[in-house]
Amino acid sequence: MKSGFVTLVGRPNVGKSSLINSFMGRKVLIVTEKPQTTRNRIRCIYTDSEHQIIFIDTPGIHKPLHRLGHFMVEAAIQAMKGVDLILFVVDATKGLGEPEEQIVGLLKASKNRSFLVINKIDLAGDYHRLAEIAQEKYSFERVFFTSVVKNEGVTELFEAVKSAMPEGPMYFPPDTVTDRPLSFQFAEIIREKVLLLTRDEVPHCVAVIVDEIAERENGVMYVAATIYVERDSQKGILIGKDGRMIKQIGTLARLEMEQLSGKRIYLDLHVKVKRNWRDKDFIILNEIGMKDDLR
Repeated sequence: MKSGFVTLVGRPNVGKSSLINSFMGRKVLIVTEKPQTTRNRIRCIYTDSEHQIIFIDTPGIHKPLHRLGHFMVEAAIQAMKGVDLILFVVDATKGLGEPEEQIVGLLKASKNRSFLVINKIDLAGDYHRLAEIAQEKYSFERVFFTSVVKNEGVTELFEAVKSAMPEGPMYFPPDTVTDRPLSFQFAEIIREKVLLLTRDEVPHCVAVIVDEIAERENGVMYVAATIYVERDSQKGILIGKDGRMIKQIGTLARLEMEQLSGKRIYLDLHVKVKRNWRDKDFIILNEIGMKDDLR
């Protein structure tokens, strides 16, 4: 058995979650076009007859504007420690900026094995030059060019990751796909639907907490969840005219939650205002899992 831990790092929205979903062969992580969709350090466990690889998805490295942002960046930095391999994912259309410079500095300090992954090559032109510039800043063990949308280079990268793993034990039962509880997975699905259906400032001001999961006698799983926002106007957007938006969010989330759990679900959604929770309310930060990520 070859096993190990692989952390993916990069600025927001470079495709880290999409790459992991491709490796896993199924959707485990929520994915949207909104920056900073990933707020937590999440482990996804891939297992076959010869390998167990724990992929660690991380929030994008960015300049934080509030305490939540600081927690997110710190979670990403912590995830680079004590792993067997780091995949440094760069958006081929964005180039190298301050976030990439910061990550290169962290790579030098960590002294971990690292691969450079130039992603979204289907949207860029001279991405080979970008790899050359990155290699001048840090000597990566290998360089890969990928497009999840076009399924280019992903298999080659995945096979290289497998080969890079050391001999080791099976850390999780073979049927485990993530170390996060069902309540967290449900909350992420609900938040994904909010991100997909809303725009402007709303997606960044939303936190979702699953308050209760209960099996009912008729076999239906009752799930109560609260969507927190920072202002009354955001609450109004989420509820929508005659409750249409919250109903649409609930319908899309429930269908995916049922697919994940294999059970019929009654989803009870509520929207509450928690002013400036991203800056001031550490109870909320703890509830969405950020405190645990920094242990």
